[in-house]
Parts: sequence; structure tokens; C-alpha cells
Amino acid sequence: MSISIKNSIAILNATWIGINPDTTVDTISIDSRSLQNSEHTLFFALTGPNNDAHHYINDLIANGVQNFVVTFIPEECKDRANFLIVENTLVALQQFASYYRSLFHFPIIGLTGSNGKTIVKEWLNFLLSPDYNVIRSPKSYNSQVGVPLSVIAINEKHNLGIFEAGISTVNEMDKLEKIIKPTIGILTNIGSSHDEGFTNLEEKIQQKMLLFQNAAVLIYQKNSEVEKYISAKTNPFSWSYKEENADVFVFKKETENQQTTLFYTYKNNNYQLKIPFIDKASVENAVSSLMVLLYFGYESSVIQSRMEMLFPVEMRLEVKNGINNCSIIDDSYSSDFQSLKIALDVLESQNKFKKKTVILSDIFQSGFPNEQLYAKVAQLIISNKINRVIGIGETISEFKDQFLNCITFKTTADFIANFDKLDFSNESILIKGARSFQFEEIVTLLEEKTHETVLEINLNAISYNLNFFKSKLKPKVKIMVMVKAFGYGNGGLEIAKLLEHHKVDYLGVAFADEGISLKNGGIKLPIMVLNPENTSFSAIIQHQLEPEIYSLKGLHAFLKIAKQKNLQHFPIHIKVDTGMHRLGFEENTVDELIATLKGNSTVKVQSILSHMATSDDAKHYDFALSQIQLFDRLSSKIRNELDVKPIRHILNTSGISNFPEAQFDMVRLGIGLYGVSNDENEQKELETVGTLKSIISQIRIIPAGDSVGYGRRFMAEKQTKVATIPIGYADGISRAWGNGIGFVSIKEQQAPILGSVCMDMLMVDVTQIECAEGDDVIIFGESPTVSYIAQKLHTIPYEILTSISQRVKRVFYR
Repeated sequence: MSISIKNSIAILNATWIGINPDTTVDTISIDSRSLQNSEHTLFFALTGPNNDAHHYINDLIANGVQNFVVTFIPEECKDRANFLIVENTLVALQQFASYYRSLFHFPIIGLTGSNGKTIVKEWLNFLLSPDYNVIRSPKSYNSQVGVPLSVIAINEKHNLGIFEAGISTVNEMDKLEKIIKPTIGILTNIGSSHDEGFTNLEEKIQQKMLLFQNAAVLIYQKNSEVEKYISAKTNPFSWSYKEENADVFVFKKETENQQTTLFYTYKNNNYQLKIPFIDKASVENAVSSLMVLLYFGYESSVIQSRMEMLFPVEMRLEVKNGINNCSIIDDSYSSDFQSLKIALDVLESQNKFKKKTVILSDIFQSGFPNEQLYAKVAQLIISNKINRVIGIGETISEFKDQFLNCITFKTTADFIANFDKLDFSNESILIKGARSFQFEEIVTLLEEKTHETVLEINLNAISYNLNFFKSKLKPKVKIMVMVKAFGYGNGGLEIAKLLEHHKVDYLGVAFADEGISLKNGGIKLPIMVLNPENTSFSAIIQHQLEPEIYSLKGLHAFLKIAKQKNLQHFPIHIKVDTGMHRLGFEENTVDELIATLKGNSTVKVQSILSHMATSDDAKHYDFALSQIQLFDRLSSKIRNELDVKPIRHILNTSGISNFPEAQFDMVRLGIGLYGVSNDENEQKELETVGTLKSIISQIRIIPAGDSVGYGRRFMAEKQTKVATIPIGYADGISRAWGNGIGFVSIKEQQAPILGSVCMDMLMVDVTQIECAEGDDVIIFGESPTVSYIAQKLHTIPYEILTSISQRVKRVFYR
């Protein structure tokens, strides 16, 4: 891409105010944190319900970005860059993508549906790439923002596009159709996902069909409801299991070795095809892929040879603990230029170490000649400050000299053979490879070995929840996020890295060792220690942590050490007790506090805080107001008499929502970040962050009269199928959750817990569930939720989350 700012003005119908109208742009960005932003980036300052990118323009200019699409120019940025002023920056991004799409005239496949879009897209890329130079949506980039970013990645060497479009309500698909402009349409399965955005199923179908209003052909499972909305310009190309008048009639038969044989009739000829799946969804997705190959005119022998090699698609990028104190970014199922850019951004957002390594296979379907491609990849590596590149593949080996500190291997087997000669320790490692290179073997080598119970942490959900609460704040109100108790059980350092990436103002921990661990992990954000012991003050000073001071005894102890170390203006946080009666200076000690601090230059009052006891309980609304009023009075007194202007903060998560008038200078976000709210309506707005998963270790059938577990607390009244799950109270599962009170989810069905929860195992009733050993088990997540478990156990979600043992591996993913 090379488009001048002058041309962009006309494309966007924008007003230009700037310093150089002759500048050209070659990349588009919406992420202010990306290290790939440069002087030739056109940055769209998107504004959403939870965030406004205009706040980051000043920092972007300081980092060299010169071109912006904005709705207004921030005061401090005037006369410092090129600005294209528009009414709506998201609409402008979509207009830009629509214009850019119009420059290309090769076939474009557009996919939509409730389920299967990404899988069909990835399979079609695999099936068609031997014959086409394919550009496709990276990951699941199918939204109002993701689609334009996907389309803008097209270049002159591509000759086939595959883009997915996802909508959650009305009046969205028409915008995406103008950007994708598909010539070939595929409607995948229509299910219940995102039903809440539509009045009924018919409206949902009608809205999704708008993607195909100008397509030459539509591939779909024959359905009269769908056919009502097929445009007169569009040729239907249908398949069916039931209706023999479909263009392709399919009969499926499950065979041995987890395979399905498809018998299909097309143009009065009969064929058969084996695929390596038996589940309903995968078979449907395979049929959609088959239909494309038939439409493109492939021979049945080619169809068979390619489709028998279809594979499960990994839908997400995972962050895992590795050997020798390494962190692994596992993106081992695809290798293309666009997804490499995304993966490098994730590596930076999750990087814990000074050293960064990328293990990279040959890159396919970039659309660029190899010389140009690997020059671009090398520039990405430089921009992202990668210390070492390990290349695997014939082609990347030829371009080894493009990279600094690069070693290469011709095959994955060569790498594995030399693994013991390579040093991997105290570094972040991005593993990025095309499926044919089988980089999952490399992940297995580098991954820390733990048992099969894992707590999966959705980093996208954390980002969403953070922005949800930030959207409730008044301008210039700061935000402290609590990462104490190992990030409420979710993992402290990884979440702290993400929060630092999102530029929160402060982190809060309970004890000094938690803060020291974060600092040793590379966190540079200021960290407040809420419950510092006097014996930890020296370590707090050494690691540049900031202590909460809540008593005269503690203040005198800290001042003594501060004086011995000749400190000047070391930040401390003064806590006042306004009614919680846990920690803090009471009103009758505030005068002595002021007298002690007056004229003392060894410390600086960085903030004054208090803690609300009943911010989540409407019954105690008046008490909460009295706390706020007392805090205002005491903190104002301290400020005035010391002549200082510290940050003031009293609100916790529920306080942010229930007492917006008391935001003062900062708020403290805690469990809300992790997707838990005391308010039912607010809970619906938050995304689930943690999913505790395990597997079925063993299944047995016991007769009536037999018992299960210690103490024979479950006695079978009838023949019962029992599954054993390798998780117990040593992992944090309360024993009170057993004996039929609790359940786990298997195949989206509830399996009641039988008898007592053991130290390392629990047993469940799966009599009514079709399942097998090795199947996934959800301990908590979407069902049961942490809040539901807490309610049944007469406790609070905090206790459930923080009880999960650190022997349970945390897996972070996007």
C-alpha cells in the first residue's frame, strides 16, 4: 500500500489540517501500543463506549507517528502532525477499506453464519492455496473493525480473498458488504450465537444475507427461509442431507478411525469422500468447503487428496509457562504476514523479559516476492526489538542474512535434533509456524510440564472489562487495578503486563513480596503495597514500591528507615479509617499524623485513601455516603494543612458503579476486572475471564447399591455411569461443593458431583451424557459461574477465585 495524504482527504471526505500534505502512508493502525507504528502509518483514533484513542495521540507523535484520522485535534497536538478530521473515525476506517477493496478485481469469498466461519475460512485457505495466492482474515477478524483491517492487507500479488463477517445485531452487515464485496458467498451454520441482537431467527437470517446481495453465487445448506432472501443477481448453489433436489445431495456415514465417508451426488454423478472428523459441526464445515471446490471445478481425485488432510483449527493464541522460566506465545498453526504482525503485538504486550526470541517457519501466501517479503519480516523483527530469530524452513534459511542474530534449520526435525544445543531461559518466545511444520512438537518441548487441569485466562475479556469500567470514569480520573492474591487467582505477572500495556495508572498488591515479584518480572508501573509489614519497609524501598501507611507506629518506623537511607520525597499512601475499622488513621489521630509529616522532606504523600465497607449494598447506602463525606473532610484537612495535592481515592469496583460522584482523583478496580459484579445487570455486561478446565480420567459403570468415594457418602440407587476428574480440594475445590450440591459441565450438560471431593480428584454422574475418557470438563466458567458456586456455598466469588492452587497451570489466550 502506498497512498498519499492528499488522496486520503478525498477518500474520507475529510478536512485536512497539518504540516505535510505530500506524505504517503503504507500501513493502517488502530493500536497506539504497537511497536510497528511509524512515520508512514495512518492512525485511526477510534472512539468506543469504553475507550477513546484520541488520548494517545500525543504519545504517538512522540514515537514518530505523523498521520492521524480524528474527530478533533487534541490541544497539545496542534501543528505537530497531519490530521484528517472526520465525523466518525470508525466510519472513516470502513470508507478507507471500501475504497481500497475497489482497487482489486479478483474473486473474493465472503463467509457469514453463526458458527464455523473461521474454520471454513482456514480450511479453504489450506485447500486452495496450492493454486491461488490467498489473502484471508487473520484469526477471527470479522467485526466492524476487524473486516476493514483484513481487507486493507490485500496487495497486488493476491488473486483470491477469503473474508469472514460477523454481526451481533441489525444494521451491521450492510457496512461489511460494502467493504468485502464478495463475489462468492458462503452461509455456514445458523445457530443461536448472538441471538439477543435480533428479534427472531428470520431477522437474523435476513441480516446475514445482506452480505451476499451482490455476490455471483451463494453456497448454503438448502433452506426455504434462506432462499427467501437470495438476491435475484445471485445464483444459489445448495447442498442438503435431506432434499434430493439440492445441487449437491449428501449422505454421511461414520466409519472407523474417527472418520466420516461422504457420499454425494453432483451433476447426476455419484462420488465419495473420506474426511477425518465425525462430529456434526466439522462435517458440515467440510461440506461447505467441498462445495467451494466443486464450484471451482476441481477433479474428485484432487478433492479427496486434499480434504482427507483437513485438520482441527486452533482458534486462539495462547500464552503459556515454559521451561527454564520462559514464557511461550503459542501461535503454532498458521504462518502468514498479517497474523505475524498480530502475534508480535501480543508478544510485546505479554513480554516479561529483556530477551525476546521468535521461532518462525517459512511464510506462505504473503503476496510478496520472497526478497520483498523477508525484507518486510526483518523490518518487523527490528521494530519489535526481537533479540533472536530461529528460522525453520528451506526458504527462510535462504534469507538468514536479512536478520540479526538468526540461526536456521531446514526442517522441524532438524531443530528438534539440535534442541539440547540451544539455550532457552528467562525469555519470551513466540512460536509462529505454518501447520505443515508441526510446530506443536516445539511447543511440547518448550512448555512447562504440569497436570491436565488448567485455568484458562481470556486476556481479551480482561481488556474488555477494564475498558468497561474506564468508560464509567470522569475525564482525568486515574485508575488503580488490584492484582493482589496472584491476580485474584488468575495470575499476577501476566495480567500486570497486560494492564501496563493498557497504560493503567497504578497497580495494587497486598504484600511486599507480591510487588517485588512484579518488579522482578519487569513491571514498571507504580505499585502500591496495601498491607505492608514494618519488617518489609527496607525491601519496599529497595524495589521502588510505594507503601500504604495506616498507623502512627508504621509511619514512625518508615520515617526512621527513610532517614537512615537519606531518602527525599519517597512516595507513601496515607490510609484513613472512615468506618471499615480494619486499617487506617482514625479521626482522632489525624492531627498527630499531620504534625509528624509537616516539614518532613524524606517522604511525599502520594495519595490519601480509604475503603468502603458497603459500596455494594443498597441497604447501607446512607452509611456509604457518611464514609465518603468523612473521607472528603479528613483528606481535605490533610491536604490543606500539609499544603500538598495528593491523589484521593475511596471507590472499589462496586463503588465505581454505585457512587460515581465520589470518584475523586482515582478509583481502585478489583474483582470487576475479572468479570464478577454484585449487580445482576452489570454482570451481564462483563465478560468471563477465567475458565477452570480438566479432563475425564476414567469412566466406570457401577451397579445399584455400590458407593462412590470416601465415607460411602454417595450410594447408587440405580446403575450409574461415573467419571473421575483429576481435580480436588488441593487444587482449590471446596469439599462443600461435593455430595450433589455442585456440578461440572461436560458436553454443555451438567454432571452432578458424587460423594466427597477428594484431595486430587472428584467423581461425577455422567449417566445421561455421551462422553469419553479424555473429554474436556468445565469446573467453572460460563456454567457453573464463579458467582453461582459462591452463592451455593454461602461465600463470595473472591474466595472461589483465590482458592485455586498455584499448582493449577494458568494458560493465557487471546
